[in-house]
Amino acid sequence: MAPLLDVNNLSVSFRSRRGDVQAVKGLDFSVDAGSITALIGESGSGKSVACYSLLGLVPTPPGSIDSGSAHFDGRDLLRMQEQELRRIRGRDIALVFQDPMTCLNPFMTIGQQLTEPLRYHQGVDRATARSRGLQLMDEVGIRDPELGYAAFPHQFSGGMRQRVMIAMALINEPRLLIADEPTTALDVTIQAQILELLAQLQKKRDIGIVFISHDLAVVSDIADQIVVMCEGEAVESADRTSIFHSPAHPYTQKLLAAIPSGAKAPAPERTTQPLLTVSNLSVEFNRDGGQRLKAVDDVSLALQRGATLGLVGESGSGKSTIARAILRLVPTVAGRIEFDGTELTGLDRRAMKAMRRRMQIIFQDPFASLNPRMTVFDTLAEPFLLHGLATKNDVEAKVHTLMDDVGLARTFTRKYPHEFSGGQRQRIAIGRALATKPELIVADEPVSALDVTIQAQILRLLEDLAREYQLTTLFISHDLAVVRQLADDVVVLRGGMVIESGPAGKVLAAPQETYTQELLAAVPGDAWA
Repeated sequence: MAPLLDVNNLSVSFRSRRGDVQAVKGLDFSVDAGSITALIGESGSGKSVACYSLLGLVPTPPGSIDSGSAHFDGRDLLRMQEQELRRIRGRDIALVFQDPMTCLNPFMTIGQQLTEPLRYHQGVDRATARSRGLQLMDEVGIRDPELGYAAFPHQFSGGMRQRVMIAMALINEPRLLIADEPTTALDVTIQAQILELLAQLQKKRDIGIVFISHDLAVVSDIADQIVVMCEGEAVESADRTSIFHSPAHPYTQKLLAAIPSGAKAPAPERTTQPLLTVSNLSVEFNRDGGQRLKAVDDVSLALQRGATLGLVGESGSGKSTIARAILRLVPTVAGRIEFDGTELTGLDRRAMKAMRRRMQIIFQDPFASLNPRMTVFDTLAEPFLLHGLATKNDVEAKVHTLMDDVGLARTFTRKYPHEFSGGQRQRIAIGRALATKPELIVADEPVSALDVTIQAQILRLLEDLAREYQLTTLFISHDLAVVRQLADDVVVLRGGMVIESGPAGKVLAAPQETYTQELLAAVPGDAWA
């Protein structure tokens, strides 16, 4: 039986000022009806370009399809005119993109956007489209479809928005679904729900799925076939069992090795006073209509000097708000925050500035936290000069030392943030945080937006720097596999409250609370473990 989609010898290039760049090189893969084929590789490996080129979504110029064929239902997609492709896109072949917030129109209701493909391709009336839309919203697990139908994208959570994108893709009952990193930006529990939903829909509707991801663990439980891509080429292609239990190519082995695993060795019992103590902390924010939202509710925790405390929970659990409250970046309504014996909530602005020299933060998105108009040199020199830790005469040497510590070439200091990869930008952000030689580092989801191999490099860097600088670390994450690898102690949050806390080895090996058990069960990777 012929595959639903059969791609052969696909090559795609882009024209640039420095010459042609080969994005995809002689790629072969196929997808059967009722099966899932996963394209795996790091950013820039050509996964998305390969799939977008099949549907005429690569702009030409500068893009160019140099060779290959892509037979779908007996017809070559690469030889079709735009008018023919427009009839296929959204009807026979549908796409689910990585970031639903940038794909959904903020000025249109969920219902309008959900039914638009149905009305465009099948010309059904508004009432029929609405009925079909509500049915599909219920099928993909959106609570109260009637209410959600009239809502706008900003009123939905990330997981709910992704469910809308899946419903929109399925509304015309396509035969092939291309899912481009559909779970990358989601919490681990929401990720598990979306993966389970896609697997269920694939079986129920007998559709073929191309699942694009940078993380082998994510597809370990759902993929039938896996194609591993590196620098535009397929370096290995095999069934799931072969890939996870007997990988042939060194790059596949590298991707598997980068998946967080294992636990940190138990730390010796500490008898000294904690560096940081938070007692009965509460934080509230104003909502529309004059209501108050309690983002953090009576939270207490202690962080021992030289240790790493993992703060875990889903989005909205209060993790980042606690971190910002500790650094006095958001106001508190109740509680005490003691740092090395000093109560922070009563300090004035000048005293808090001096204290911040001893505590620094690494944000989740380095591109958003680095000033695009400042070179790396200016970014790293700023904290030295601001806190009087260097003069204009010796600041260059200190900046170069920081570059060495975070593994970047000194020649990069005159470059701007946009000239670096995501992993390199995060190294710069880490260097900036280390400039003042702080005692406490707050790392707020520092690896969640990175490829799995780059994530592994940054985690190793953080471990090495913690030893070298004798750092105390508050590590925030929704990924328990990462926290298990780094943390000495862990605090599990839900809805702004502490659900469970204790030594990481104990809490993560034998959780007592149902919510912690659910978080652990949602960590992908059972197939390779």
